[in-house]
Amino acid sequence: MYDIVVIGCGPGGYAAAIRASQLGGSVAIVEAGYIGGTCVNTGCIPSKIWLKAAHLLKSIKNGEEFGIKAVVDKIDFKAIIERKNGVAGDIRMGMEALLSANNIDLLRGHGIVKSANEVSVDGKIIKTKNIILSTGSSPDIPDISNLKEALLSIEQIFDMTVIPESVLIWGEAGPIGVEMATLLNALGTKVYLATQHPRILSQEDHDTSQRLAQAFREQKIEMLTRLTLDSIKKSKTGFEVTLIGNKEKSIVVEKVIITTRKPNSSGFGLEQTAVNLNDYGGVTINEKLETSVKGIYAIGDITGGWMNSHAASAMAITAAENAMGENNKFLNNLVPRVVWTYPQVGSVGLSEEAAEKQGFEVEIGDFPYAINGLAMCYGETDGAVKIVMEAESKEILGIHIVGSNATELVGEAVLALQLECTVDELAHTIRAHPTFSEALMDAGRDASQWALYLPPKQG
Repeated sequence: MYDIVVIGCGPGGYAAAIRASQLGGSVAIVEAGYIGGTCVNTGCIPSKIWLKAAHLLKSIKNGEEFGIKAVVDKIDFKAIIERKNGVAGDIRMGMEALLSANNIDLLRGHGIVKSANEVSVDGKIIKTKNIILSTGSSPDIPDISNLKEALLSIEQIFDMTVIPESVLIWGEAGPIGVEMATLLNALGTKVYLATQHPRILSQEDHDTSQRLAQAFREQKIEMLTRLTLDSIKKSKTGFEVTLIGNKEKSIVVEKVIITTRKPNSSGFGLEQTAVNLNDYGGVTINEKLETSVKGIYAIGDITGGWMNSHAASAMAITAAENAMGENNKFLNNLVPRVVWTYPQVGSVGLSEEAAEKQGFEVEIGDFPYAINGLAMCYGETDGAVKIVMEAESKEILGIHIVGSNATELVGEAVLALQLECTVDELAHTIRAHPTFSEALMDAGRDASQWALYLPPKQG
């Protein structure tokens, strides 16, 4: 009998298995497909390789600002695909080697929960004391006529050798949607980004949404909000897509991309157990990542929410430690959200709106990239750092970064929240100059009412 059987070998399941083994557990991990899950094979890793290529293309086009005049003869899409496949393959190979080094049994096949102590792997019953569900998520494609013919899947994007002339990207206009809009726009596609929400990145702070939306408008990405995908008809030049809401809008595009996803909670035997699901099909968990069945834990996309691979990996540690007898809580408020757009987005903690809804007396600090020295040097002045704080204690409740290197800078923001940093403490830190990180310090000073490089506040 194993101490833990993990179902799903993506970033979460993989981390959970290793952590449990480190704590002395006997562990097996079940995987029917590629090791690494969506992140390694069709998500995080492939997208960043394609976005790096797009960034290089953008940099070359902007080179004249720095005296560099160059012409791009062509884009070798096969080379990008080969790099994507090579990096993913290297990561998978490394993951499998580490599983072996930690004495974890990799069981190839489809895992089905039979009870809190039994997992069937392609019909073979495996006994275990605990189960960790880490089955991820999958595309949630609406049932609309002609969508199958019009559809360009995310996987197909990462294997494309011809760029579509125009696309409609429909969904939440969340991280996946805005990243795909950024990628295809940079490669020359006319992009329409549509969502039923009132703004893009609707779960983020309103200033974050507005700042990215302004950048998108300058990049000629057309955003269509408060609209639902209604119908698709074939046309002479592609597909006529009709969106409905307060108004009706029809556009003709070559392809349609759907970015909505759903938790992979069906097909794993959960309906035979007392594991509860939420309204969105995700597994319900408590702060210890326990499901409604003792001995069964769930992590990552299967629980719904933001669906970030780094959240799954962090949840994995808590779930594994608790399954091995510890009593830890997962701190969901410390999970950063990152988006690789132009400019980048990085945030952690509460938005201004969320903090006010929770009853906090909120004050704000803000510092624009436009007067950050390095941003000016690089010509990357879009964006700002925004700090949400509790007025009396000056404790930081959330940090929201839009701008170059935001996906890296947010790591510092996470640490600030984890250490319960006040804005005064952040304001008195010392940064190297010139760096983008100075904007965090300067936003702290603005929140503390003594920004050195902003005009004095009135009143």
